[in-house]
Amino acid sequence: MKKVKFVLSAGLLSTAALTLVACGKSNAIQNDSKSVSRFSSTVPVKKAVAGGTVKVGIATDTPFTGVFNDELYTSATDAEVMQYGDESLFATDDLFKFTDKGAATVKLDRQAKTVTITIKKGVKWSDGKPVTAKDYEYAYEIIANPATKSQRYSSSLTDLKGLADYHAGKAKTISGLEMPNGESGNKIVLHMQEMKPGMDQSGNGYFWETAAPYHYLKNVAFKDLMSSNKIRKNPLFFGPYKLAKVVRGQSVTWTPNKFYYRGVPKIAKIEATVISPNSVAQSIKSNKFDVMSVLNSQWQQVKGTKNVNFIATIPLQYSYLGFKVGKWDAKKGENVVNPHAKMGNKALRQAIAYGMNVDQVYKRYSSGLSFRVPTLIPAQFGDFFNKSVKGYTYDIKKGNEILDKAGFKKKGTYRLQPNGKPLTIRLAAMSGSATQEPIVQNYIQQWKKLGLHVVLTSGRLIEFNSFYDKVQNDDSQVDMFMGAWQLSSEPSQNDMYGRKAPMNYTRFASAENDKLLDEMGSKQAFNHSYRVQKFHEWQKYMFDQAYVVPIANSYQIVSVNKDLTGYSLRPSLGNGQGFPNWYRVALNK
Repeated sequence: MKKVKFVLSAGLLSTAALTLVACGKSNAIQNDSKSVSRFSSTVPVKKAVAGGTVKVGIATDTPFTGVFNDELYTSATDAEVMQYGDESLFATDDLFKFTDKGAATVKLDRQAKTVTITIKKGVKWSDGKPVTAKDYEYAYEIIANPATKSQRYSSSLTDLKGLADYHAGKAKTISGLEMPNGESGNKIVLHMQEMKPGMDQSGNGYFWETAAPYHYLKNVAFKDLMSSNKIRKNPLFFGPYKLAKVVRGQSVTWTPNKFYYRGVPKIAKIEATVISPNSVAQSIKSNKFDVMSVLNSQWQQVKGTKNVNFIATIPLQYSYLGFKVGKWDAKKGENVVNPHAKMGNKALRQAIAYGMNVDQVYKRYSSGLSFRVPTLIPAQFGDFFNKSVKGYTYDIKKGNEILDKAGFKKKGTYRLQPNGKPLTIRLAAMSGSATQEPIVQNYIQQWKKLGLHVVLTSGRLIEFNSFYDKVQNDDSQVDMFMGAWQLSSEPSQNDMYGRKAPMNYTRFASAENDKLLDEMGSKQAFNHSYRVQKFHEWQKYMFDQAYVVPIANSYQIVSVNKDLTGYSLRPSLGNGQGFPNWYRVALNK
């Protein structure tokens, strides 16, 4: 999985427990939670046969964007749609450490400050052309050229010498990227400013983990790449399947990539189709799809389904509430805080966080599959997770006390700002299944108990693409927003919450945050206990500042037809992008 995180739609938010339905008594919740924790992450191994069609359902209430390029897409749904052909250059073990089993190998030289990448012979694009050193360099050019409007460019990547100069237009090439065997060779040497802890792990963010087909895209201007048919309709991948057909926003059909370096995959055709979240349960029960992610709101309806295997994992993701406190300055390439921002008052942010009855929502609506997360570092990251930070538990009394002390005086039902002006807070939230609206309205009612007048941006829940258009472009009608992250497999946070991170959508920045993020990736951080300490300090700081308040995560359950073999959620058997490697998947009859 690449370091740069990507945004989740409301359909995927359902796996983060924001689209839930009533399930009954609490003892049933506990029992279901225990049963899910015992699920396997892999379907039973059976004899694989060649041929057949596999149908996959994609739960979303909005069309997929269709940006089929690793350097440009930001939507998790696009990643889901292109998982069959998309593949990282590097394979990992189940703890996300690099192995030599992928399309390329990576070697770190801490003393020389180099990262050497060697692409294996026989790794080819789906048109038969070899993947070359230039393809790797070209991926960097797409990311760093401002004309592409890629959101992947980050301060972490600028550890590569010369990348910042290329991005700024001061150089036509990236000086720190060496191709010893030439552009058509298979070796790349990256010369880094300094070596960083976590570089031996996928998702570290300091060097890119895939490539882009230069021979195919070179004649497309950078400014036109994202809208090009070579990205949207006829992309090339070096993974097991090639894209045969796109029905824009609705479905994709994949057929075997006969040039795949591991061998020709067995499935003759894969059809992935968008369906409404409200139709997921019925689709699973009727065996309409061979593979379908379960919406946790519908677990009670589907758990007894025959002819399927349910496998599960707890994904690296969380939903969150973010507060807009500034804007992105494209010229400076950084987030700039507005000292007069409506949500710039820490007390206001903290009170709003205390006003969210997250645990009650999951006790009432979840099937024991969802849970509140206290910090921005999930517990899956082991000792990097600061268990002493308990998060914002529901406490209306405390929230009111904080607001009183901070000078937010009540006038009738609602509070005024400390300057005496009326206070209306505009919340942007995504549309989803039928329960999305009542859950969001529940939070609005809780905030009313604090005397806070919260209204929905645009007066309603917002479709996914429009939602992120408003959030990414700092729409003046968004004061706070409910989003979600799919995380990378290395816990560094600079690409989401750094001063120069375009994906830092709250736009907060501070000297203390800069310092802590830098310390987390410093030379001293090669000492594990020091790095853990800095992660703990950062979590405490972010909890106190409450620019971003984590909400929840949940089990991710997948329904898989019993006639399929080789489907696994284990990272070592995946495509390096957070999905199974479909080369391993086949029908068994």
